[in-house]
Amino acid sequence: MSTQALPDLERSRRSPAVVAVSLIGPLTVVAGGVWAFVQPYRLTFLDPAGHGFWSLAVEPPLLVVLVGVLFHLVVAPGIVEDVAAAEAETDP
Repeated sequence: MSTQALPDLERSRRSPAVVAVSLIGPLTVVAGGVWAFVQPYRLTFLDPAGHGFWSLAVEPPLLVVLVGVLFHLVVAPGIVEDVAAAEAETDP
């Protein structure tokens, strides 16, 4: 077994800050899904009679899921890159 692989393994480990930022989006999506499951009456598209477009389109649990997805796809990669760069500067 080569000992050259050990430094590569150590570099591939993610810091707790990077892991925390990476988990914010998926955990938010799960929270929105749980909220929609626990309170299905909030999802007016399940019973659309008497509801206007905005009541059907803007539903709090679905907005939470959307925000989680957008954070994970748009915001988190930049934050993870910045944190990784800052940690690379401080590592000897």
